[in-house]
Amino acid sequence: MTSPFPALKNDRFLRACWRQATDTTPVWLMRQAGRYLPEYRATRARAGSFMGLATNVDYATEVTLQPLERFALDAAILFSDILTVPDAMGLGLSFAEGEGPRFAHAIRDEADVARLAVPDLDKLRYVFDAVTSIRKALHGRVPLIGFSGSPWTLACYMVEGRGSQDYRQIKTMMYARPDLMHRILQVNAEAVAGYLNAQIDAGAQAVMVFDSWGGVLADGAFQAFSLAYTQRVLALLQRTGADGAPVPRIVFTKGGGLWLDDMRALDCEVLGLDWTVNLARARALVGDVKALQGNIDPNVLFAPPEAIAGQVRAVLDSFGPVPAEGSGPSQIFNLGHGISQHTPPEHVSTLVDTVHEYGKTLRKPLG
Repeated sequence: MTSPFPALKNDRFLRACWRQATDTTPVWLMRQAGRYLPEYRATRARAGSFMGLATNVDYATEVTLQPLERFALDAAILFSDILTVPDAMGLGLSFAEGEGPRFAHAIRDEADVARLAVPDLDKLRYVFDAVTSIRKALHGRVPLIGFSGSPWTLACYMVEGRGSQDYRQIKTMMYARPDLMHRILQVNAEAVAGYLNAQIDAGAQAVMVFDSWGGVLADGAFQAFSLAYTQRVLALLQRTGADGAPVPRIVFTKGGGLWLDDMRALDCEVLGLDWTVNLARARALVGDVKALQGNIDPNVLFAPPEAIAGQVRAVLDSFGPVPAEGSGPSQIFNLGHGISQHTPPEHVSTLVDTVHEYGKTLRKPLG
């Protein structure tokens, strides 16, 4: 198959996803394109608003590539927002300055749920056009990651109407009317799978499901209302990309460390971990079937450079040595959640460079 895109020059991230040996530990950062970079803030000012930025192919391409100009990152991630899918469902997404996202129409009752439907993906054409534009603009420098929110996480915003401290609205619906909750999640799972498949068709080389709010659920509820629908998405995903290459799938559940044993069976290649998880324990539990991604505390990046370097080495040591050849346990270094907008960019340089330098020392011969 002839690829419509330039050949990949740095496949370190993809190799680690497949638990194949790499010369050092690959690293990328959640929210690596964003408000901590002055060049991002300048582009956003030109765009006029967050959605003006996200819906403009040229701007989305520009800000996705900005961190790669500064740091030796091993992957790019599409600049977009997890709430584009419910926005396309007609819920009226807006971003108020200093308040975060909100929907004009929350899903609160039986009539709201009855009206809910998988959106026409043409309404999200700007996302797919951005994927293709970014993939071409990368010129094979590093792979491009596409993403979506999980069905449960999207439902949290759809039912609450905005971010929440107590998740009262959605948990009330979940306990009082589980039938309505399951209906929302079924629609979301189908929508997310279609959305990710369209990103794969457009050029995404890996895809990630952000289950940002899975950790707010009780044991039992997590399995029924979050994990089951994440698995439904994974089952519907295409396995090869626009260039014929296999596409690894990453699942990140913030607060999901308690359920690693359950997530071990997920049909994905990589599990993302937040900073509360002990990497050595996670490796012992799932490292023989999944690559692991994470998991330094983002607030480490406010410490002095020497302290950052020490914490990076501690995270890498916690995961432990990896094979220098063949296949076996692998780690993709990342934050345990998104980077803070107040992070000094020069501190990110320290993190990335330390990962690559120290990661080389952890490669061990087979046997």
